[in-house]
Amino acid sequence: MIGQHALNQYVSITFSEDKGIAYLEFTKKDEDFSCSAEDLEGFLNGHDIRFGIQHDIVKRISSNPEEYFFSRVPVAIGYEPVHGVDGRVVMAMDLDEDRKPLEREDGKVDYKDLVRLNNVLKGQLICEAIPPVPGQKGKAVTGEEIPCRPGREARFKIGKNVLLDQGETAMYAAIDGLVTLTDNGKINVFPVYEVNGDVDYSTGNIDFVGTVVIRGNVLTGFSVKSAGDIRIVGGVEGAELTAGGSVEITGGIIGYNKGLISAGKNVKVSFIQDGNVLAAEDVIVSQSIMHSNIRAGRDVLCNGTKGLIVGGIVQAGERVVARTIGNTMSTATAIEVGVVPELRNEINELRQELRQLLENEDKTNKALYLLNQLANNGQLSSDKVALRVKLNATKQAHIRDEKRIKERVLEIEKMLEDTARARVEVVKTIYGGSKIVIGRYTRFVKDPTERVVFHYSDGDITLAPYI
Repeated sequence: MIGQHALNQYVSITFSEDKGIAYLEFTKKDEDFSCSAEDLEGFLNGHDIRFGIQHDIVKRISSNPEEYFFSRVPVAIGYEPVHGVDGRVVMAMDLDEDRKPLEREDGKVDYKDLVRLNNVLKGQLICEAIPPVPGQKGKAVTGEEIPCRPGREARFKIGKNVLLDQGETAMYAAIDGLVTLTDNGKINVFPVYEVNGDVDYSTGNIDFVGTVVIRGNVLTGFSVKSAGDIRIVGGVEGAELTAGGSVEITGGIIGYNKGLISAGKNVKVSFIQDGNVLAAEDVIVSQSIMHSNIRAGRDVLCNGTKGLIVGGIVQAGERVVARTIGNTMSTATAIEVGVVPELRNEINELRQELRQLLENEDKTNKALYLLNQLANNGQLSSDKVALRVKLNATKQAHIRDEKRIKERVLEIEKMLEDTARARVEVVKTIYGGSKIVIGRYTRFVKDPTERVVFHYSDGDITLAPYI
């Protein structure tokens, strides 16, 4: 019978990375090997194994060691940590962000139901924060705790004309209006301005603090500016449209290479011809993009029944998806992905804002320190008591803003690093004359190619089948 101290010559102990499992392995296969279960457990204790010993396995090894000569057997098992679940914000109404108009087989689109408004009344619930689920720590076989990742609190992205309840668990409308998402997912309630007809000389230019609904066309040379969404039941010529939220156009854009459609979120339209379009998130086109200059912070999607991109330059931070790119006449068509200048600008502005915030926070802390010293000495006048209350509120606001900025900076840094998501997806055909640019790399298409995905890999743009 082998004693506890001699077991080192026959078996070895190894651990999983987090020490959640301990394994026993025979290093020497001796048919005369035998040891007691007590000695084997003492041997395990001598290797810092204090928890989760599989007593039935230990007994089996001591009575039938030859069964385990050629295997690595877990002799102690702790329990894994259970990671927390992040909290989330749940809307009380459907904002229809991904709603698409019905497209018929002939490529025409039914827009009758597109302009529906998410109207709310003052005091109405907009969204609620679902609290995070806390994690549960695990335990290693050594008896040590294995840390878990806690669930993160959900944070409201607060825009204009909204209020939080005292516990900051629900958001309500501060005015009657339209719930609108703007840049970075901020939730706002904007008043609504409706035009029952065209934007022309009879209406003049429109510049409104809320959401604009136009039940007609916007003609060349006119401009519409909105802090919320712009929704047009008609078409747009060479006009200037600027929205803090999204722009939805039921008809098309015929821009005559004039004007600009710019959105803090998405631009949704049936077709774009000779137009200039800029969206912080997605440009969604149901029919075609022809000879236009398009830039999207995230995706350009033109993959409907027609789904044609020909001529011009289409740029996207992540993805361009089209049914057909280019044409049989080899019209020069440039598609660029991995281009996110707006994000780079935003991260620089956030870092500047954070520096300013930290400077102001430092001044607030110094002033509070002096007031607290006076309070400790009983020398705080009534006006200084009020000032201390105000400075404490300012400090809390600074802490909230600092957390918000740091979270957004991390989010953008991750997006800028993730070049693997930059791709061009061709659902049907890409023709010669097309140029694919991913980051700093360029690839010219010479011959028609069917159903393909262009992506960056190992220092070059490579092709994979479109699935």
